[in-house]
Amino acid sequence: MAFAKKYVGIALVAVSSAWAADRVVGANATLDIEPGARSAALGSATMAVDGDYLGLMSNPYQLANVNYAWASFSHTEYYEDTKYDFASAVVPLGEGQGLGISFSRFGADDIPYIKEGEPLPEGSNYNTLSIADWVFSLTFGRRITDRLELGIGFHGLYREMDQTGWGFRGDAGLRYRLVDELFVSTLLKGWTSSAASWESGEFEYSSPELYLAASYGLPVPYLYGKLNLYWQGAELLHREARDMDYETDESRGKRVWENPLDWLSGGRGGIEFAFDFGLSLRAGLSSFTTFQSVTAGAGLTIAKFVKVDYAFESHPVLSPVHRVSVSISPYLFSHSPRPGMTEATVRTTKVLTEESEETDAYEEMERIPDEPAEKSVQEMPAESAPKVTATESSTPEKEPVQAAPAATQTSVPAPAPIIETDDEVLE
Repeated sequence: MAFAKKYVGIALVAVSSAWAADRVVGANATLDIEPGARSAALGSATMAVDGDYLGLMSNPYQLANVNYAWASFSHTEYYEDTKYDFASAVVPLGEGQGLGISFSRFGADDIPYIKEGEPLPEGSNYNTLSIADWVFSLTFGRRITDRLELGIGFHGLYREMDQTGWGFRGDAGLRYRLVDELFVSTLLKGWTSSAASWESGEFEYSSPELYLAASYGLPVPYLYGKLNLYWQGAELLHREARDMDYETDESRGKRVWENPLDWLSGGRGGIEFAFDFGLSLRAGLSSFTTFQSVTAGAGLTIAKFVKVDYAFESHPVLSPVHRVSVSISPYLFSHSPRPGMTEATVRTTKVLTEESEETDAYEEMERIPDEPAEKSVQEMPAESAPKVTATESSTPEKEPVQAAPAATQTSVPAPAPIIETDDEVLE
């Protein structure tokens, strides 16, 4: 028995040594890059932005509101010819649930290098190489109740550098509607841990992290649009992400239970005004710790099936970044939105007019069509026909009394009958 315990212990030590894991900061950090131009213009508060199908890695629960299939693409050029290309597709899976698939590449090409032991080449005849991170993601969203939505995502990463490597991460999030236009959401990033395995046998991982976000929409009919506010807080469990973001002279990064105000300053947010005719204007801050992280952008929806977005991102140290993204819905390209869907909703603005209490008699007369001027008394209603006296009826040479025009009857009282005698005319 003691012999068996001894060899079992040796085996466990050998296995643990072979699979020794190092806890690092920001394993698989490529998964945290903001791909969508709309969310980027809003300070990268992606967790709070609904309808940006390029932000599925940080906002999987938005798939619960997918009504039609969408294909989205984005392109970003960073410093030193580093490029980031992202593509995603979302499809509805019945009412209240949807599926999203995304693929991206982040890297640089044509990097000159010299192999060890080789002499310096003449001119520009250098060997070149490429480094890149390839990411594939699968996300799912479902509406649990009328107010609660669930989202789950799984991300795989293949790294091609001086040595190859593989990475993996799983995320899960919830969004809850407090009132009609106020939403709060939470995301547990890396609930499976964010792990990476290298060709050399080294294994790295980062601990899970929890985030909070909120959004609020306010219709503004007098400006023919809607005002949206977005906020995403710093991490709740650790200080890793804030240490990697923006360097400042002050020591920041306190957890929420250590210093709530310091934790709030580590968040990000944005403001958006969406006009009814399809134009959106945006601005935000990627970090509340510095105003040098300002972002801005605009978006345009064309015929409901094409969305084009642009974002400008500044940085206190690095060069600014320009980001462009496009989303297309194949169904809406050839069909009209189904009634009752969000895409088919058209906001109407009430125009308030002040009507006069008294209407001019002449305007009333113009609204009534003219009638023939000559009508006999017999054609008129009995109660409206003028009374004829005995004197008139006994005078044979008198013509029948003509009825007044209809317009005069309705707007002006009928004149009193005139009685003629041999001496005078009395009224």
